[in-house]
Amino acid sequence: VWIFGYGSLVWRPGFEFTSRKVGFIRGYSRRFWQGDTFHRGSEKMPGRVVTLLEDCGACTWGVAYEVRGEQIAASLQYLNVREAVLGGYDTKFVEFYSQEKDAEEPILALVYIATPQNPSYLGPASEEDIAAQIIVSSGCAGHNIEYLLRLADFMRYFCPQAEDKHLFSIEEALTSILPCLYYTEESLEET
Repeated sequence: VWIFGYGSLVWRPGFEFTSRKVGFIRGYSRRFWQGDTFHRGSEKMPGRVVTLLEDCGACTWGVAYEVRGEQIAASLQYLNVREAVLGGYDTKFVEFYSQEKDAEEPILALVYIATPQNPSYLGPASEEDIAAQIIVSSGCAGHNIEYLLRLADFMRYFCPQAEDKHLFSIEEALTSILPCLYYTEESLEET
């Protein structure tokens, strides 16, 4: 079984796997439209994490993990808690295209997608509003800023040919806000 990750799974799968491949799926755009009240946020301050939006002309880059034998049940059990129960994601099979030069046929991969029917679904907002929400949110897996920056780093280093305007616009909005926050915190410490 192959499992496609496009959010935190690209750097922290949390399950054992046999192999991994960087590549993309077609027909979806990655969006920071899913709320998170556990991993990267709280009930009072939900974080923002990514989900996929159907978009026929787009592709989303990420990592596909191959799991075999006993890894299958263990990984699916883990992901059903991490993504489906805590995150509110549904599962679907998609065609994954590896960036490897010798890859010929797409691989069928399982992916977790949050839909607007999900109670934690936040939907669209401006990049500035999403960045402002990310700045103030953290949960048991860490600060929401880390989630955004690690995802941007993955795209920059492993998929430099790919475009993800939504992701990089939020990263840019976040970096334009952060100096103001540091200045405010330093000013408060001095008084």
